Amino acid sequence: MTTGNSDLTFDIDCRKCDRLVKFLRQVKTDHPDYHAAPVAPLGDTGAAVLIVGLAPGMHGANATGRPFTGDHAGILLYETLHRHGFSNQPNGNSADDGLRLIDCRITNAVKCLPPANKPTPAEITQCNAYLAADLSMLPRPGVIVALGRIAHTAVLKSLQLRQAEFPFGHACAHEIEERLWLIDSYHCSRYNTQTKRLTSEMFSDVFVEAKRRIALP
Repeated sequence: MTTGNSDLTFDIDCRKCDRLVKFLRQVKTDHPDYHAAPVAPLGDTGAAVLIVGLAPGMHGANATGRPFTGDHAGILLYETLHRHGFSNQPNGNSADDGLRLIDCRITNAVKCLPPANKPTPAEITQCNAYLAADLSMLPRPGVIVALGRIAHTAVLKSLQLRQAEFPFGHACAHEIEERLWLIDSYHCSRYNTQTKRLTSEMFSDVFVEAKRRIALP
């Protein structure tokens, strides 16, 4: 995968959201060793499964420059991906740890760290073209796994689909185009896992369903 302006799925030089630009500038001042810039997707374009998260975490992807690396949410994600054959190892702690995804790609609805981890609707819309480019590369059969309601909404927006026709629900599988499914999951955040709103078994079920869908003729 390329980075920069030649890649429609990502632009490390993007400065379209003033609030995020100012926030990242302050974060870089406070943490000079952090990536503190737009975070590129991880995995090959054209993978059969595209996982869509919300946005980089302050001390996770925003620090390492790689989605779900170095924060609590990545623990369950990478364990589950490895369990189901979508990665070569069960953890992702740093950008140079040898992690490799298999027929799977990870991106975020918003590529930059937002204050309080809450992007505005305008910021989600501004970043939506990058997500649309990633979605356009999905093969058929293909699966999109949306981690949380915001990611679910961003996916539907990028495909110009009506939200009311595809309501969010954990482990719900929506055929949004012929042989293209959107499967919802609660986000694998610390809050959701510690409160047991999302258990490892519940999260595993999402990827069991993803594997079943991409295996269909």
